[in-house]
Amino acid sequence: MKLLGNWLFADPHVSRGEIFAALDIGSSKIACLIARSENEGPPRVVGIGHQLSEGMKQGGVSNMEALQYAIGQAVSAAEQMAGETLQRVTINISGAHLTSQTVDIELPLGGREVAENDLARILAQGQTMVPDDPQNQSLELLQTIPTGYSLDDQKGIHDPVGMTGSLLHAQIHLIAAGFGPVRTLATAVARCHLDVEQIVAAPYASGLACLVEDEMDLGSLVIDMGAGTTSYAVFFDGNVVFAGGIPMGGAHVTSDIARGLTTSVAQAERLKTLYGNAIQSPMDERESIDVPLVGEEGPENSNHLPKAQLIRIIQPRMEEIFELVRARMEKSGFNDLAGRRVVLTGGASQLPGARELAQRMLDKQVRLGRPLRVARPSTLSGRSGGASFTGLAESTSGPAFATTAGLLAISMQPELASSSTTSFSTRTLNSGGSTLNRIGLWLKQNL
Repeated sequence: MKLLGNWLFADPHVSRGEIFAALDIGSSKIACLIARSENEGPPRVVGIGHQLSEGMKQGGVSNMEALQYAIGQAVSAAEQMAGETLQRVTINISGAHLTSQTVDIELPLGGREVAENDLARILAQGQTMVPDDPQNQSLELLQTIPTGYSLDDQKGIHDPVGMTGSLLHAQIHLIAAGFGPVRTLATAVARCHLDVEQIVAAPYASGLACLVEDEMDLGSLVIDMGAGTTSYAVFFDGNVVFAGGIPMGGAHVTSDIARGLTTSVAQAERLKTLYGNAIQSPMDERESIDVPLVGEEGPENSNHLPKAQLIRIIQPRMEEIFELVRARMEKSGFNDLAGRRVVLTGGASQLPGARELAQRMLDKQVRLGRPLRVARPSTLSGRSGGASFTGLAESTSGPAFATTAGLLAISMQPELASSSTTSFSTRTLNSGGSTLNRIGLWLKQNL
């Protein structure tokens, strides 16, 4: 499966008037998008809701009750705007919970043509596997994505259907996450009376929304910088081939500022937003900022500090994040495959200087990514390639909403993620049979 082209434009499998929903659950915000398929043209975003996140920390659930409330508020706002009641949503998981591995699967053909059913059998067999985890924790399979085929001695095949040979070989990319975090997150959503249709790795969803076709094809690294986590994914030859994450993001920068300047977290976030930068300049020593102290009231009790002192706190943490990503990429063996292109996205990527610092630390060309495959109505005319869906407001079309847009894309066209057959709805959360379900499907396809 190659992820090129306008993959959400005029999908024949989408019924007119059908509703799709994405729920982006992050450490700083929870966002919900609802889209409706139109009679003519691409699907249209008809509902938008976002809420400050509560109950999430570093990509995992820290307070179930608080998270349920925040999810309910975001979903309710989107439902009211759309005039619809949601039944199911596609959600994300990010950060250090992610594990990625490519496996090889062979299928003897005996000299006959490759049929569609053969590819389904290979995919079903991949859905019985789970990546190896270096920490020996129990994992839940999220995505099973074919990245390439070979037939006998012929390699580099994207679609072998109709070709004749003796042995079909497939490379399957498996993306998994910790069993506990996945199930806890699914339970929180289920308690809001919503079925979880799919759980998608956040950097994969962001890449689908932000990358242009050449970046997907020639190789690029997507870095999704959230508040509590930084996730990354490598795209090559039109597919995602590697994914992972670290438990560090923009909230750690805010926390450093609060401790370093003895101010509140809210004021630290304000200072970061108004005056922050990832790279120090000579002018920063001459500019002063007021820093309110914790527990003090009134401007007379503020510290007057050079702006450079704030940036000297921000820069080391941002350098640490990019250094960790670089080390993980070098260890993975996919650094060369990603080429020299980086797309930086996510809310924390909007910090001034982040792009330039990433370029320096990673020694690659870096651009800031926003949902390119989503367009506001005013931008549709004259835009090459058309749009995947329309109606996204200016406030929700920036890097912070890249994952949300990608999730909505997958909700409309689930085969983009080729997810495991596990259902995360309330009907199956207590079954304990996710692996058995996948094995059962594989047996059904092979017998």
